[in-house]
Amino acid sequence: MQDMVARSGLEVSSQLCSFVEDRVLPGTGLDAPQFWDGFAALIADLTPKNRALLEKRAELQANIDSWHLARRNQVHDRDGYKGFLEEIGYLLPEVAPFQIETTGVDPEIAEVAGPQLVVPVTNARYALNAANARWGSLYDALYGTDAMGTPPPSGGYEQGHGARVIARVRVFLDAAFPLTGHSHADARLYHVKGGALLVDGKPLEEPGKFAGYRGDPRAPDTVYLVNNGLHVELVFNRAHFIGGRDQACLADVRVESALSAIMDCEDSVACVDAEDKVQAYTNWLGLMKGDLSAELEKGGKTLTRRLNPDIEITAPDGGTRTLKGRALLWVRNVGHLMTNPAILDAQGNEVFEGLMDAVITTACALHDLRKTDGPRNSEHGSVYIVKPKMHGPEEVGFADEIFAQVEALFGLSQGTIKMGVMDEERRTTVNLQQCIHAARSRVAFINTGFLDRTGDEIHTSMEAGPFSRKDFIKRKGWIKAYEDRNVDIGLECGLMGRAQIGKGMWAMPDQMAAMLESKIEHPKAGANTAWVPSPTAATLHALHYHQVNVRAVQEKLANGGRRAHVEALLEIPLASFRKWSRDQIIREVENNAQGILGYVVRWVDQGVGCSKVPDINDVGLMEDRATCRISSQHIANWLHHGVVSEAEAMDAMRRMAEVVDRQNAGDPAYRPMAPGFSGEAFLAACDLVFKGRDQPSGYTEPVLHARRLAVKAAGG
Repeated sequence: MQDMVARSGLEVSSQLCSFVEDRVLPGTGLDAPQFWDGFAALIADLTPKNRALLEKRAELQANIDSWHLARRNQVHDRDGYKGFLEEIGYLLPEVAPFQIETTGVDPEIAEVAGPQLVVPVTNARYALNAANARWGSLYDALYGTDAMGTPPPSGGYEQGHGARVIARVRVFLDAAFPLTGHSHADARLYHVKGGALLVDGKPLEEPGKFAGYRGDPRAPDTVYLVNNGLHVELVFNRAHFIGGRDQACLADVRVESALSAIMDCEDSVACVDAEDKVQAYTNWLGLMKGDLSAELEKGGKTLTRRLNPDIEITAPDGGTRTLKGRALLWVRNVGHLMTNPAILDAQGNEVFEGLMDAVITTACALHDLRKTDGPRNSEHGSVYIVKPKMHGPEEVGFADEIFAQVEALFGLSQGTIKMGVMDEERRTTVNLQQCIHAARSRVAFINTGFLDRTGDEIHTSMEAGPFSRKDFIKRKGWIKAYEDRNVDIGLECGLMGRAQIGKGMWAMPDQMAAMLESKIEHPKAGANTAWVPSPTAATLHALHYHQVNVRAVQEKLANGGRRAHVEALLEIPLASFRKWSRDQIIREVENNAQGILGYVVRWVDQGVGCSKVPDINDVGLMEDRATCRISSQHIANWLHHGVVSEAEAMDAMRRMAEVVDRQNAGDPAYRPMAPGFSGEAFLAACDLVFKGRDQPSGYTEPVLHARRLAVKAAGG
């Protein structure tokens, strides 16, 4: 049991209370009694509203279940289904055309297109890596991955592979920054004269792409170029082992990579109590103050990692320019569902975690807002919060109300907190225009997320029939309609030049060649950001934003009307023909089970919220609660409709537990699930599958939190 202290009618974990009073509040202008009085009043006002919204979710789901049950074994009535959803208030009429009113948005969000990282904020090293991923070495990214088409060489520097990388980078430079009558491949001297960059005396075809330099203009240490708003740094160093062999002494090419990053308090973390929440908040506070650090071992030495400084350069006109050295940081709060034992309200109930996140993450961000010198996260005085897993415009409006009350608590101007609305639940997708309208004065981000969106699709339509296999769900027409309509509505509502329109994660961090081939479709689709799993992936994905002028794509799309309508979104991706062999069925169940177990065992036993989990074919995939949600809901659906029996599913779970045990044999902290199959992790995975229909909206959090708390209570 945790120690609790009384504050303004609340019972607060002593650990959390000390953190807030000793580390967060000093310097904010708010004393502890003011803070706790305001926080308690917010909880008292908003808790009943939060609870009512969750009750409405359950009521709507029960109505949808009943509609499908009454029509079991009938041909799906598309028009009747749409009319029914309108009748029960699930599908709402659109509001009159409007433009968002959000102001004070930083250029990394509003104007420049580029990659976005998402990392667990509980890991200080990961958080710092993501924040510092604003700049990345293109040489390193190409050399150290399979991006060139073959795996990177082992051992020391291999000159042949290095030469291929250097040649590939020169091709990129010629495409993004062409020279008049010359090629970067043949360059011998870069110098600045009369405010212009000359390469062997030849100017850039577009002189405006020269952004500045550092050092002697006759032989600069670095040259900065800019294309589509993204900067590229040419680093010259004759003493470097690459620069010393290069005829222009070019030692590296660094590209502006992760323009923004999401510090995640939600799907990629395992925060179940005050101890965990304080760890998350501590790192976010350090990022906002600018003093976060982490020690790591490298090459037998202990290094300390800190936030990178900004970069001062000489502009073409001879003046000084500052380039940001770090990604602009969002923080992702949790959704409206979960409560947390870190704080108990006046009735002794756990408070809603989303309310706690909103208050405390904003309190931490006050330190950035009130800085008078040094680097800042937001130069425009904004706090950026992503709000996930909201169902429809009422819930988005409720989040807007939460943030308005938080602003009032801290004396902030209305609209200081910018909201990211994740379009990952079906009731939000079909009412997206209304959702944006509900927070039109603070929306600065919308995105699509296939995994959570599919998990909700399965749970919402659980009674409609058996779903297709997962790979075939991705090929159904509703997915393209979902992706296209998100962009089109975002543009209709005025997000172009004012907010981010994002696309989802590349889940295979070791397959960069495949990412380079396919992820260019995101900027081509009009998305001005997309998620990547690592700083290296951000550097490589940045190349796509040099190839594609996203603003031009958006301007063209904005004049073309919607490419998809709500009817396409209501097509349920059921199995059209169930001519599956038993081997195909069992293989599908095994693949789902293996992914669930590989993720859950680390979550429950070790508190690891995001993992690179080998799939059934030993391909490493990034797994978080969203991937776990779709896999568990898929098996639950097949169980419910008799595609697979409980005995077959349990047999698959046990076999895959043995596979996961083998895959983790080298981890000294790992606890094998076999042969007992009685540990909290295995039981949690089974709950997600065999009790999947009963989970609210198909979410994994209630099961995972309960099992993780049991492990911690037992000393794990």
